[in-house]
Amino acid sequence: MKAFVKTFTAAALIALSSFAMATERPVSKPEKVSINLSTADFALQHYVGVTTAGGSVGLEQLFAQDFSQKIQASNMLTYGRRAVIESLKKQKGEIMNCKTNIKIVEKSADYMIAKVVLKFDSFSMTDLVTLVYENGIWQVSKSIHSYQ
Repeated sequence: MKAFVKTFTAAALIALSSFAMATERPVSKPEKVSINLSTADFALQHYVGVTTAGGSVGLEQLFAQDFSQKIQASNMLTYGRRAVIESLKKQKGEIMNCKTNIKIVEKSADYMIAKVVLKFDSFSMTDLVTLVYENGIWQVSKSIHSYQ
């Protein structure tokens, strides 16, 4: 468990420093920023950074073309890739006031399922994230949210 915490902390620091370096220099519109999605852990950390820390770098690269997000609330809501990316771009720089807990549920050579729990003061959100390895990079292909 201690090794996992150390590994997770190191990956989080790498992801945060990548965000800091990416925001230090202005990027012109035609230039595309490439993020490191060579491992499932990097992709997952980037996803968590995007969703909780207001990151917006590499959104097009992070989400698979067939990405879908389901939100289980009083009624089931489903969003596609474009809607989620547009929403995340609008949230650029907004940091959520929550504690994050990540658990790898299953992992193989070409897919990973992770359970990401965001604990807020009065509720928690569980995000079941599926990542796939295609064309040399890891991408998020599905996200299912539920609230408690």
